[in-house]
Amino acid sequence: MSGLTVFEGTVCPVVRDDVDTDQIIPARFLKATTKDGIGEGLFADWAKEPGFPTKDPRYAGSPVLLAGRNFGCGSSREHAAWALAQNGYRVVIAKSFADIFRQNALKNGILPLPLAEGDHAALVALLESNPTAKVQVDLPNGKLVFGDRVALFSVEPFARQCLIEGVDELGYILMRMHLVQAYEATFES
Repeated sequence: MSGLTVFEGTVCPVVRDDVDTDQIIPARFLKATTKDGIGEGLFADWAKEPGFPTKDPRYAGSPVLLAGRNFGCGSSREHAAWALAQNGYRVVIAKSFADIFRQNALKNGILPLPLAEGDHAALVALLESNPTAKVQVDLPNGKLVFGDRVALFSVEPFARQCLIEGVDELGYILMRMHLVQAYEATFES
């Protein structure tokens, strides 16, 4: 996965509350033993609805998904984060997230960005008036910029560093293996 620092992009609005992981990726798409192709099932049941945002050409390639409150609730399936990542989403903005989804997102290179009620409403209003409006995400400085607003957010330091470097926890350790080996060498003499 690539690192996440500062970028600008359009926002795909799926502004619904209590979106559970079975709605993100229905169970019938979980038959594979690898991540390959899992993204094809993203919002599969909702995508049949006329005008569903993920099928709207205006949002093709959007790196940001906007949801409501309690995004990723339900089961602990990591496949939900895999499907989002395979569809190019790097940030999910919501009023709140289920804890397990939040952790799965971070481990898969997706920033779960909780937004306060007022800022969330302002972003929804901006997208209603200008569906292709862009947001700027500045992970190192914890800022989301949209319209004339700047919303501050925080991410646990270790998770932020992993996102910036584009690695998961194991990748973080492997990148620092020389430090582990140097430390172990101090005990070998």
